[in-house]
Amino acid sequence: MSAAEPAELHRQVVATLRTLHDPELPVNIYDLGLIYQLDVSPAGAVAVRMTLTTPACPVARVLPGQVETKLKALPGVTDVKVELVWDPPWSRERLSPEARLQLGLDDPGRHRRRFVSGASLLRRKDGAGD
Repeated sequence: MSAAEPAELHRQVVATLRTLHDPELPVNIYDLGLIYQLDVSPAGAVAVRMTLTTPACPVARVLPGQVETKLKALPGVTDVKVELVWDPPWSRERLSPEARLQLGLDDPGRHRRRFVSGASLLRRKDGAGD
């Protein structure tokens, strides 16, 4: 594999992660900040450390497997290891700027907000306040 190929494979892995969505929020798992670490080796091995918005998430048993299955299907990927972790706990600060805008959580000019739980994000998405 040339030096450019691992970088391209990394881009493809990120693009694939962006096709997987949290079932309760209209945001992909990458921009939601659920991917804590992503390593792609020159040999095509992919290691993912990820979390969920809460340990009680209804997809806790299936989402890591979906990540593994989707990534294994990519040309050039030789192995996939997905580790589900809970420390540090997910927080709203992990959202990408695009996800914050998509969820209506960022006001231009306002940089710091208090912690918002996954449940609060859902209520806000549905029109209820925190």
